[in-house]
Amino acid sequence: MPLLKVENLKKYYPIRRGVLRRVVGHVRAVDGVDFAIEGGECFSLVGESGCGKTTTGRTILGLQRADGGTVSFKERDITTLPPGKMRPVRRNLQMIFQDPYGSLNPRFTVGRIIGEGISIFEPKLSKADRTDRVRQLLEIVGLPPDSLRRYPHEFSGGQRQRIGIARAIALNPEFIVCDEPVSALDVSVQAQIINLLSDLRRKYNLSYLFIAHDLAVVKHISDHVAVMYLGKIMESAPKEELFGNPRHPYTLALLSAVPVPDPKIKRERIVLKGGVPSPANPPAGCPFHPRCNQADTRCSQEPPPVVEVSPGHTVRCWRSLCLTQ
Repeated sequence: MPLLKVENLKKYYPIRRGVLRRVVGHVRAVDGVDFAIEGGECFSLVGESGCGKTTTGRTILGLQRADGGTVSFKERDITTLPPGKMRPVRRNLQMIFQDPYGSLNPRFTVGRIIGEGISIFEPKLSKADRTDRVRQLLEIVGLPPDSLRRYPHEFSGGQRQRIGIARAIALNPEFIVCDEPVSALDVSVQAQIINLLSDLRRKYNLSYLFIAHDLAVVKHISDHVAVMYLGKIMESAPKEELFGNPRHPYTLALLSAVPVPDPKIKRERIVLKGGVPSPANPPAGCPFHPRCNQADTRCSQEPPPVVEVSPGHTVRCWRSLCLTQ
């Protein structure tokens, strides 16, 4: 059984207008998402900004309440758990945030930031033991032990993200949502953080939901990749299958934009027309059809089913359905 299973997950935000602030519609940030993550697996969620990736991660962790669907952790539905029963589960579900500057309290020392969760979940631990634990965590993420007395503003962006990683692994979790953890960092620092995350996953058998928009980074760290567009997963496959045999037109367009280091290799760039539709008023049929260069009349009228084109490789596209028949 998978460690984490997401079924038909939905998160809508109400649109209010008028003096009485009546609800006149909803922003469908996450609109029926399904996937499963095995123990020790890195499952990546990619797509353009605003497609619902971060909202999916935050809803899974209960930072935002789901409006539909279920999230099962170790076969236990955690979407409807009351706060008292959810609290013991939280130590196994952690998050590394995108912004290494805004995610750390500037008034707290690094020792307090990393040790806060330990003091909450292990209140009987002595202050000396907690300090030793924090020093060990700092060494694990590549920071000197004396960093615990310093404040976040004294560190660079990459070092702050290491502090965020230390905080995330402080309670020995099994599952971590990595919300674009390297997008705000320099390229050389990105490689260091990605390697650190890979090492920690192997060492502690961690499972990741890795949220990103950089397919080059995703290819390096992932086991399985899902491509998201306008709140829905359009294609999902093992990494080698998705990069070697992409089937959805949106996936093909994203891959065509990835820079190729070898100048001798020429790749045709697929330029998408128009912009991403509003999630408050998604198009009928396939959400991608207004920008798709292969769309026909059926695509604009009927939502496409999810088709399994090969073991573990699913595509939400009428064209893929025709190719499999």
